Amino acid sequence: MADPMPEQMRRLHAFAEHLAELAEHQEDRWRVETAESRIVLTMTNPTAARGLNVVRLRRQIEAQTPEAIALNDTNMGDPETGLTKVPDLMVIAEEDVDDTAKAINSRDVLMVVEVVSRTNSLTDIRDKLHDYPKMGVPLYVVVDPRKDKRTVTVHSDPSRGPDGIRYRKKVPYAFGDTVTAGRWTLVTSSLKSYLADW
Repeated sequence: MADPMPEQMRRLHAFAEHLAELAEHQEDRWRVETAESRIVLTMTNPTAARGLNVVRLRRQIEAQTPEAIALNDTNMGDPETGLTKVPDLMVIAEEDVDDTAKAINSRDVLMVVEVVSRTNSLTDIRDKLHDYPKMGVPLYVVVDPRKDKRTVTVHSDPSRGPDGIRYRKKVPYAFGDTVTAGRWTLVTSSLKSYLADW
């Protein structure tokens, strides 16, 4: 698929922002993201188990790097590609956060962690794996607590190759392992697993 022209991206983002404003006034929670030349609109279905996993990972990350913060459910955008995402967790040096911006600059982010939900697994496992290296995210951790999967995968080394910009290194772990992700050590034994179809 050809990259959209700058004018197309401008119109796409203007419409995505309009949808995000509408979503703020709805009873249900919606997540609005862009991927290549499309808008991805997802109704979120937060569960206690998934929320606990995000909080437990966030606490570990911030305890190991007090100079950084792990923001959850916060807009992140890339000024180069125009892609926008709302990660479960993104780690950034606190001094790099521009609190006047609509979104965190993805080029300043140190790591993104996504906790796979039962309803949008392909978004985390396929789509964001494709987009995050293009957005300059150096480290992407996918935590999959679904009982039929129960894995943690660390993706790193985003670089250009014949297939475009991709993560060139992938290290799989079993759910419950102690995971090394860049400068962080994530203990996953306290994380909750859940069924994929409940």
